[in-house]
Amino acid sequence: MRREVLTWSDVDKLIDYLAPQIHGRYDSMVVITRGGMVPGGMLAEALNITYILTASVRFPADFPGLQMSGQEKFAIPEFIQFPESELLEGRRILVVDDVWTKGRNMVTVANRIDAAGGMPDTCVLHYKPGSSLYPGFTPTYYAAVTDAYIIYPWELDRGPEVLGVWN
Repeated sequence: MRREVLTWSDVDKLIDYLAPQIHGRYDSMVVITRGGMVPGGMLAEALNITYILTASVRFPADFPGLQMSGQEKFAIPEFIQFPESELLEGRRILVVDDVWTKGRNMVTVANRIDAAGGMPDTCVLHYKPGSSLYPGFTPTYYAAVTDAYIIYPWELDRGPEVLGVWN
């Protein structure tokens, strides 16, 4: 798998490309942990969004053969942390994560915001359409399309090389 290691300057350029695409005023931002924390903070500053909420979602471990069958998009997520419905209802919400790989986290969070009466738009730095489980669904806003494994500057000391994934 092709790897791409980004610098802080690269991330700044992605934010500078992304921010002008985002139209209108958002009542708040929901940042998906952990990946969305840094880009969410940068976008909140650039867009002057002051109400920042977090969502943390975990999917059960994939079972053998699950990816081959395409059934992983039906796995029931566990919401570790999610904003109360009163904070979402009737509000325009920008949902931010670093990358849309399979799309499960973003789609799950956006659907739950919608179910609470909020109006979510989704935003990522990188979109990977080739690995998305949701054909026909794309992030509302994204800075780049890729098929590479992205290593962000805030991940350099805990990336796959450090963890021994790429031995």
